[in-house]
Amino acid sequence: MLLPRPTRSTRVAGHFTVDATTGLHAPESVADLLRELIGPATGLPLAAAGPGDDGVVSLQLTDDPTLGAEGYRLRIDPSGVRAWAGTEAGLRWAVQTLRQLLPDQVYAAEPARGVSWRLPAVEIVDVPTYAWRGSLLDVARWCHPLPFLYRYVDLLALHKLNTLHLHLTDDQGWRFEVRRFPQLTEVGGFRAESPAGHARDGRGDATPHGGWYQQSELRDLVAYAARRGVRIMPEIDLPGHAQAAIAAYPEFGNDPGRRLAVGTTWGISTHVLNLEPATLTAVCDILDEVVDVFPFEYVHVGGDEVPTAEWVASPAATARAAELGLGRVADLQGWWTGRLAAHLAGHGRRIAVWDELLDRGVPAGATVFAWRGTDRIAAARAAGLPAVAAPFSHTYFDWAESDDPAEPLAIAGVLPLDTVYGFQPGDVLGVQGQLWSEYLPTGPSVWWRAFPRLAALAEVGWSGPVPVDADGALPPGRRAEFRGRLAGHLRRLDQLGVGYRPLD
Repeated sequence: MLLPRPTRSTRVAGHFTVDATTGLHAPESVADLLRELIGPATGLPLAAAGPGDDGVVSLQLTDDPTLGAEGYRLRIDPSGVRAWAGTEAGLRWAVQTLRQLLPDQVYAAEPARGVSWRLPAVEIVDVPTYAWRGSLLDVARWCHPLPFLYRYVDLLALHKLNTLHLHLTDDQGWRFEVRRFPQLTEVGGFRAESPAGHARDGRGDATPHGGWYQQSELRDLVAYAARRGVRIMPEIDLPGHAQAAIAAYPEFGNDPGRRLAVGTTWGISTHVLNLEPATLTAVCDILDEVVDVFPFEYVHVGGDEVPTAEWVASPAATARAAELGLGRVADLQGWWTGRLAAHLAGHGRRIAVWDELLDRGVPAGATVFAWRGTDRIAAARAAGLPAVAAPFSHTYFDWAESDDPAEPLAIAGVLPLDTVYGFQPGDVLGVQGQLWSEYLPTGPSVWWRAFPRLAALAEVGWSGPVPVDADGALPPGRRAEFRGRLAGHLRRLDQLGVGYRPLD
């Protein structure tokens, strides 16, 4: 019942029972993780032991180039448990597999009485297909509380997803503390109301919403995620989706004399950052604080859905485009993003952007997140740029899973589970599932939309795509096999209290 499906798994005779006499030999951080993950339910001490002793869980580093950066080998027999990996990242994924091989009660938060912690004897070789296996969580539209973010990280790690893409800013809220510009959160972090029902209905709920995360809180979250093998990529969406920033600092906008409010409706604001040197300097100052909190090599600078009407109407912007020899004012976005890329490169960082930059002068070396369709994946590859496959057609989990009237309110739809599992990403850096939060205001609403579809995408990312027919349909046998494993996997989510959408 392993999920994602291992590269190769062979059941052998016997079993091994983890009990109070079982020792543990592993690098300190990996040993701590195993004890932390299974200790609450099992109550077992897993005392330190030597690697060659019987009755030991031994997790060791080895020089095996076939395992890559995240792969591992695992052997369980009646004498004990042995895992090998070339990196601690690989050993952490071996820990998650061990946890899945134990009875489901291991996921309980309290001691599970009367359970025999038996592991089946098995030999596994497991190497991920894609290096990037991620999930975007939008905390700008709704400021989800920190305990929820910690739980989300735990669930990513359970599914061997290694990246949390944290969307921190948008028209409707700015959630990242910037000490040099405190009004970004003090003003930009709060809105007067939110849409009631679907945004197209034009009704507000007359209820203020707001919040933001201190840098110290995010550093703690980053450290917690790293211990589980999850890196966090921040997104500061620029130069569009910036109405909250302009509400806080009108001089960032194209009409400094106009005081905007933080956005209270969903959709695309026409208000974007101006292209003045002072604003570019301010953005670079903001990014300096971002990289100080998030050590991951990538910083996502957005770039999606940027209306250019304000730039076209600006004599300064049109003059700048002419000075640079650009054919369109819209191409200023590529120039501007290139300046951000150069600044971040000085910190040893790389930029990630949405695929609109392919049409407006994407900076060299950028990683493109292709969301507007599978053709955008091909466009990024044709431009010679690495791509993360994130098309709405297969990875937008804020969409409804079916057209059943009983489905909770969603921004769009339909995206069935089988479509996700049949995704064929192609030659890309990796895959990522998106959870935009316009209609996901609470933790339970996120769980319902994320699972089980995020579990299906996790298997695509780790195990590789399943062959489909010419119409994109899954072979019946493979569909049934996956559904059977998924049904067993959902019992683990039951133990964790995750309210997923039931299988049809």
